[in-house]
Amino acid sequence: MENDDDDFLDNIEDSEENEEATEQEIEFESRELAYKQALEQAQRNLLARKRIDDLMEKKRLKELLDDSDDW
Repeated sequence: MENDDDDFLDNIEDSEENEEATEQEIEFESRELAYKQALEQAQRNLLARKRIDDLMEKKRLKELLDDSDDW
């Protein structure tokens, strides 16, 4: 009977350790996913900024060409 009690306590400890490991794994995966999402958003922001810069440069050049007719 005492041996059964020891096994029971061992099983509880093993279960708690497994639960902690699972929680740590979930936390790691959550951080990893957040990091990947942040990288993807940064890439989208970079592309959007480049597109805006290209359009502004195109507008500036067009205005310069339009002004050149006045010369």
